[in-house]
Amino acid sequence: MPKRERIPVALTIAGSDSGGGAGIQADLKTFAALGVHGTSAITCLTAQNPREVGAVQAASPALVSAQIEAVFSELRPAAVKTGMLYSRSVIAAIVAAWPKRNPPPLVVDPVLIATSGARLLRPDAERSLIRDLIPLATVITPNLDEAAFLLGRPLHDLDDLRRAALDLHLRFGCAVLAKGGHLAKSTSAADVFFDGHTELVMSAPFVRGVSTHGTGCTYSAAIAGYLALGLDLLAAVELAKQHITQAIAQSVQIGKHTALNPFWMEA
Repeated sequence: MPKRERIPVALTIAGSDSGGGAGIQADLKTFAALGVHGTSAITCLTAQNPREVGAVQAASPALVSAQIEAVFSELRPAAVKTGMLYSRSVIAAIVAAWPKRNPPPLVVDPVLIATSGARLLRPDAERSLIRDLIPLATVITPNLDEAAFLLGRPLHDLDDLRRAALDLHLRFGCAVLAKGGHLAKSTSAADVFFDGHTELVMSAPFVRGVSTHGTGCTYSAAIAGYLALGLDLLAAVELAKQHITQAIAQSVQIGKHTALNPFWMEA
């Protein structure tokens, strides 16, 4: 019998997107594109498409815990990411289920509001995200609005974004990828990574006319995927930036909408 290829496992803890463009669906496609076995713990169901989030139903905390424990017991992930968590009780369940010994790298995408404007984290869960989950993170990946929320101040330009990455690192002690794709009057999508030692400013030209639905999910999943493959954090972030840039540039048409193409490498 030929020897089977062994591939690493990654876990996404996030919400389900019935439209397939973001959330668990985007994460699993990204893992697959990178050659990583994707596992999942679904935090909530959404009735969602690229235009709107119509309804949200949170999973019970017990079920979230059970999913995480089922994965860790037989398919221990080499890296984990979180996305839409929605409620305080779900965050508490994740924190309680998180391994105390030899935990894998954790990528926390602090999802607050969908591209469509729908709130994806309840106000009473914000404190739990900041106090309980982010301290477990290897890296957090806030977009412009999320970084501004975490810091309590507006961010207007690249210098603000660089300062935000520094201040968030000083506050939480983890690495930070502050994403500047929403910077007004910017001619490129600039992101700033800072881990306490290295600052990396990465930029790519804007691709006009493409929906950004699912970009944050895909970006953070790519970081987790590359970490699962054994890369160090800086290399994982750099390759994830290349991945999301090409997934946008080589987007595809689905119905009346455009969608990211995480399988661009196979084109």
